[in-house]
Amino acid sequence: QCLTLNLIWLKASVSCAPPNVRIIHSGHACNIEEERYTERVYTIREGETLELTCLVSGHPRPQIRWTKTAGSATDRIQDSSVFNETLRITRIQRHQGGRYYCKAENGLGTPAIKSIRVDVYYLDDPIVTVHQSIGEAKEQFYYERTVFLRCAANSNPPVRYSWRRGREFLSQGSDKGVEIYEPFFTQGETKILKLKNLRPQDYANYTCTASVRNVCGIPDKSVLFRLTNKTASPTIKLLVEDPIVANPGQTVILVCIISGGEPTPTLTWVRNTEELPKKSILKSDTLTIPAISTEDAGVYSCVASNNVGNPAKKSTNIVVRALKKGRFWITPDPYHNDDNIQIGREVKISCQVEATPPEELMFSWLKNGRPLRSSERMVITQTDPDVAPGITNLDIIDLKFTDFGTYTCVASLKNGGIPEISIDVNISSTTVPPNLTVPREKSPLVTQEGDTVELQCLVSGKPKPIILWSHADKEAPMPDGNMQTESYDGVLRIVNVSREMAGTYRCQTSQYNGFNVKPREAIVELIVLYPPAVEPVYTEIRQGLGRPFSLSCRVLRAHPSKVLDYEWKLGTRLLTVGQLDTRDETEYHIRALNREGYGAYTCDIKNEAGAGRCTFLVTGKAYAPEFYYDTYSALWQNKPRVYGFKLQWTQMNPNAVDRVMAYRLGIKQTGHQRWWEQEIPIEDNIQKGELLTYNLTELIKPEAYQVRLTPITRFGEGDSTERIIHFTPVNPPWSKFHCDFEEDTICMFTQDKTEEFDWTRHSAATRDTKYTPNTGPSSDRTGSKQGFYMYIETSRPRLEGDKARLLTPSFNVAPKNPYGNVATNPTYCFSFYYHMYGKHIGTLNVYLRQKSQTGQDTSVWTLSGNQGDRWRQARVNINPTSSFQMVLEGIRGSGIEGDIAVDDVTIEEGECQDPPPSSSESLASPAAVHIWELCLTLLLVLAGLRR
Repeated sequence: QCLTLNLIWLKASVSCAPPNVRIIHSGHACNIEEERYTERVYTIREGETLELTCLVSGHPRPQIRWTKTAGSATDRIQDSSVFNETLRITRIQRHQGGRYYCKAENGLGTPAIKSIRVDVYYLDDPIVTVHQSIGEAKEQFYYERTVFLRCAANSNPPVRYSWRRGREFLSQGSDKGVEIYEPFFTQGETKILKLKNLRPQDYANYTCTASVRNVCGIPDKSVLFRLTNKTASPTIKLLVEDPIVANPGQTVILVCIISGGEPTPTLTWVRNTEELPKKSILKSDTLTIPAISTEDAGVYSCVASNNVGNPAKKSTNIVVRALKKGRFWITPDPYHNDDNIQIGREVKISCQVEATPPEELMFSWLKNGRPLRSSERMVITQTDPDVAPGITNLDIIDLKFTDFGTYTCVASLKNGGIPEISIDVNISSTTVPPNLTVPREKSPLVTQEGDTVELQCLVSGKPKPIILWSHADKEAPMPDGNMQTESYDGVLRIVNVSREMAGTYRCQTSQYNGFNVKPREAIVELIVLYPPAVEPVYTEIRQGLGRPFSLSCRVLRAHPSKVLDYEWKLGTRLLTVGQLDTRDETEYHIRALNREGYGAYTCDIKNEAGAGRCTFLVTGKAYAPEFYYDTYSALWQNKPRVYGFKLQWTQMNPNAVDRVMAYRLGIKQTGHQRWWEQEIPIEDNIQKGELLTYNLTELIKPEAYQVRLTPITRFGEGDSTERIIHFTPVNPPWSKFHCDFEEDTICMFTQDKTEEFDWTRHSAATRDTKYTPNTGPSSDRTGSKQGFYMYIETSRPRLEGDKARLLTPSFNVAPKNPYGNVATNPTYCFSFYYHMYGKHIGTLNVYLRQKSQTGQDTSVWTLSGNQGDRWRQARVNINPTSSFQMVLEGIRGSGIEGDIAVDDVTIEEGECQDPPPSSSESLASPAAVHIWELCLTLLLVLAGLRR
């Protein structure tokens, strides 16, 4: 299939325009309201599809972004902004209501912003809850039992409630034993039915109906509650101990039974505020947790609810037994402030373990593998078992040589089942407090960014304690995210060092696994070398031949930064070298650009850690054209199966490079592979903001086309830009529409192909009257023989009753405010001139066709028979409620002398001024003409008698 391009070259001037936006809606809105003149409220039912379109104008084409706000916080739609014209949310949910903003910006002026508030309507199933109160007064004969039935439902808009007892509607005052009220603090959200001092008739079925008055088509919802003398709140029994203490790997079974309640309660299980373990097994009233672990520990609750009174809840705490984190420390004689162990002085060994449950924790001590009991010189103590973590102390009074040896602290749980934790502590003449040193070559430690580095502190002493690393020069987390990092060998290993990690680090001893003395500290300095960071890293420079320009590369930061070397190249060719002493940038100048000067320029700025590179791509490519999207009446239809499109654009920065000599235009049907291309020469220089136009014709309806435009200079092809052209029924912007059929496009009128023949565009100068001389107009409505009009040719092969239908373009109903909603149906005046001359004239009908009334055309005007050889005007008021077209229908009469013509069709807002009758008995009907002829004859006769 071939494509014909008829290209018409036009040039005009257009100034760049800041953006302008307007929000229109489609989809399933059930109401659009205006509040306080500025608030637009779009109401939609939950689960429907929200579709908002941001109509934008401005040049260059503005970028569009949709965002949403809820309260004071800004939400990104679906975790990201939507960067296209249409925002579509399928199955919208209530939390997606809020204010939606459309923002358009093209770098000119301030961004254009419009907003609309989306209100999501919904109604949940109502829930009835029952509470009862029993009042007694001592020493008085007073007893009252009152029941409250509360009905509540989540909704938007606020819900209205109604109550029925059986089939009887209840209202305030209809029954002295019943009160209906809304509590002040929940007004509009609930309605309470109070049954005072229950009577036998109060035991019945109660129905609460929640309604939002069918707004958005949301139906009412009801709930039934049966009140009996057995109605009661739930009671349950939890058939387990509290707490439950289990070993890891055991299976724990929890059983909860319902012991009372009417209606029958439902059971649920919860754990603290968390979800149940995924491996849990729920079956009826039993919860089973297989192979329990410490992560599964917590408070488990069984909850029963039947909406009567308060839910019943029973809980148990599951404790999973465990021992972890065994540590020790040695404290020299605390009374003498010694750091060393000395003969004749006291020394204390402490042992710490975290136990679950803490009350089961037991400690025992061994010396050289033999049990050790508490004595006057060997005093064993233990902290309160309820205080975690548990600690035991061994105080050795008056240390002797015979006390040297290995002491073992053993931690266990009373009931066993958990492996013991043993901690060995050696007390001897070699047991000395720690000392910290830093190897000379390890501080300052110099490394390069991206390397792996090890900071080291040497620990002397016995035993060697845990070393804690932290920042010494700032309050900042360590590479692992903690404020302190533990090390058992004194080494801090950092992987992939960054420049932010440079600084001073502190290593210090902890009391754990060592001496409980004043911490020892040492400092390590880390220096991170990194190559220069430069700007610009990459930039494209577009220049024309013969022009001078300069390139500049600047250093942002580097370490070391004192002496930096630079090197300029074009491709692999060295241009110049030098050093940066006090300066932070270097420049390279081109006096006059030649063809060999195009290419990639690089500037490498170096230090001992590496090099930073600025890259400049110098090119003569022209910038991309910018399509103009605000063309008035860009699309037209002049033939049944094809359409035309006015393609317009401006050239971005036309003076940046050499003159654009031509454009390569490519076009293809969307979804096809083959492109048709044509080169369009440009004779003159293009100015900034100059609007260029090409008319594309013979585009096949209703296909969409992809258009590509590429500028060409002496350098070669520039950047391309593309757009899609869609065929859409044209809805021209208008307050008055007028068509005199002088253009081939016939004002976007179309023929109805379902009828027997078409209307024809002609002028009296070209029309052949050889076969039908006594019918049809001899000129257009203005009297010009060169002017055009539309007519039906009734010569053979046409038959009596054949129809031809001519359709106007589609018109949108004019909005009464800038937001597009219509308060009342507007009135339009449809007028046209008709010519109905010939003895075989049939009928001319006019119909109103509306989008909202598919397949139902409304007759608004009709006329039949010979009206004489002259043009007459018809006018008729129409009141469309949605997008509409006018249909002109010509019906052939009994012979060939029956041509009907129309001209100067007009549609404008407002009522017609003195409109003629629109029925078949109009003043221009044959009967009316006959009456006027009789009157004229009578006048002539009377005049003759007077003479």
